[in-house]
This record gives sequence, C-alpha cells and structure tokens, in this order.
Amino acid sequence: MSVTKRNFGKLSNGEEISIYHIENRSGAFAEVIPFGAILVKVCVPDKNGTLTDVVLGYDAPSGYEVNGCFFGATIGRNGNRIANASFTINGKEYHLAVNENENNLHSGPDGFEKKLWDAEVPEGKNAVVFSRVSPDGENGFPGTMKVSVTYELTDDNDLQIHYSGTSTMDTVANLTNHSYFNLNGEGSGPVLSQELCIHAAYYTPVSDSASIPTGEIAPVQGTPMDFTEFKPIGREIGENFDQLLFTGGYDHNYVTDNYAPGSLRTIAEAYSEETGIAMEVTSDLPCVQFYAGNFIGEEQGKNGHVYHAREGFCLETQTEPNSVNQKGFHSPVIKAGEEYKTTTAYRFYVK
Repeated sequence: MSVTKRNFGKLSNGEEISIYHIENRSGAFAEVIPFGAILVKVCVPDKNGTLTDVVLGYDAPSGYEVNGCFFGATIGRNGNRIANASFTINGKEYHLAVNENENNLHSGPDGFEKKLWDAEVPEGKNAVVFSRVSPDGENGFPGTMKVSVTYELTDDNDLQIHYSGTSTMDTVANLTNHSYFNLNGEGSGPVLSQELCIHAAYYTPVSDSASIPTGEIAPVQGTPMDFTEFKPIGREIGENFDQLLFTGGYDHNYVTDNYAPGSLRTIAEAYSEETGIAMEVTSDLPCVQFYAGNFIGEEQGKNGHVYHAREGFCLETQTEPNSVNQKGFHSPVIKAGEEYKTTTAYRFYVK
C-alpha cells in the first residue's frame, strides 16, 4: 500500500495542483486532488485482470474549475436541492444563491467543489485527508465550520470516504460525493445495460421538473422506480411515468432500508456483465440520490473521450433533498460544537 503525489497542472490563477495516488497491494488505485477534494480516478481490475477506470472526469485542473456536471466532486455544505434557496434555523432565515430554477443546488455555484483544500497523508494509512475551514456565511450558511474529507483505499478494493466537521453555530451539514460511475470504464458509452439494485422500498417523489420533493415518502413497488431487485438501468427509464418525465430519467432520492444512525449497511449494488466489475455501496446515511446522468452533454473528459447523456450514474448518499425545510424528513442540521461524522464506501470486485 502506498500514497504518492505528482504534479497535476495549474489552476487558472497559476497555482500548481498535486494529484495523490492511493494504491493498494493488488495494484488497484484511486487518485484525488485538493481542488474540490475531488475524486479523479478509480482503477480496479475487470474479469480479465485489466485495470479499468470506472469514474468520469477530466485530465487537467481546468476541467474541474468549470465542472458543470460535478464529476468526482465533494459537495457541501449541503448536497442536492434546497427549495427557494432559503431555510430557517432557530428562527433566523438564511438565503443561498439561486442556481437552478428558483432553488439552490449543491450549495453552489461555488460550493466545496470549487475550494482549494489542505492535504495531508496520515502516517500508517493508505489515505489522504483533505481539510478546510468554511467561514461563517460562506455560501449563505451559518457558523464557521471546520470540515475534513478522507479518502482511504483498502486491500479489498473498498474506497472509503469519511466526512467529519464541527461548526460554531447550528448549521446544515449534508456532504456527499458526486462521482459518476461507469463499470465498463469511463468513456465506454451508455450505462443503460449495467444492472443496479437499490435497497430501498421507498423514494421521495418530486412535484415537477424543479425536482423538489413533495414531502411524500412513496413505495417503489409497482412503479419504474423499483430497484429492489437487480435490473438494467435502462429497462424502464423511458416509461411514460410522471416522475421520469419530470426529470428526464432517474434523478431521485431513495429512502434506504434498515437505517440506524451511525450504522453502516449496504444500500446499493451495481454490476456490469461486460467487464464483470461489481460495486457495493455502504453508508451510514438514510438516503441516496440515484442519478442516471440524463443531462451530461458533450463533456470533454479523460483520455480524449467525449461524454454524453447517461454514460455515467451517480449514487450520492445524503439526507432527503430539501430536508432542512421538510419536518418529515431526516434533519441535516447539526448543533454548534456537535461533531458531524459519516462514512460512505464503494467496494469493487469481480462477480
């Protein structure tokens, strides 16, 4: 196991950026950068033993400075959407930037994925720790928040992402990773034939194309939203079903089974018959956003590849979208001085 670093290029302001290479004993590796605490590569063996990069991304910092699709990004302080770009904590209303319809998406337009983080390689661990201080009022959120994201790769090809933080005021803390996976390899084409299972009997329907949940927690049974058993991502993505029509395909939050605060369990699995690569997702969070890459458009990606719609899928662990404004959802609010601590892991193996 080893962690090494090399030069990745320059930001537009001329600042040099390093890329950290985290490799395990089998030769599988992940690569991460301090700009945005972004996951750039995950290379794991396929059924023939060929190392395959299974996440979409860019070859240089310039791509990540724009990154309209949030490839590999650490999203914070809040992942997903907040209705009307506002919320109230302790009787005080806070306003965020409006960057999608009338709402706020991923805390942007310049959330954690556009910030330069400090990097540290902890002694004796096959990991990289990114940390920063998010000042009071950054992106509209209350409290000064010290936050860290740790990427750790085990010898079982388990990429663990550990998040932690504390704030000086009650605030929203709902971080996630926005990697797009393609188990046939990045740049290989659509993911529609790849199979997915989400361990969730319920999801949160949205009211319209703005993708804000109605507040209902609805059963998936009998609808195209049902992934409780493995099925190809594309099998029902084109069905005449209002939720799929609203969002141009899958872009929905699933309320996963057997949630217990602080307890890791498997929430989703994916598989490519072509490469034999399977992925198991574990998390201690209550929900996951499944996004089928409906709006990827002509993105100049890694290795000269051009990415198009539905050539990657996301499984973003989280609380429900707009949960800060919905009393029936899991709260994303942490108290002043309370430790925010959560883990999500993506384990890869050949099936």
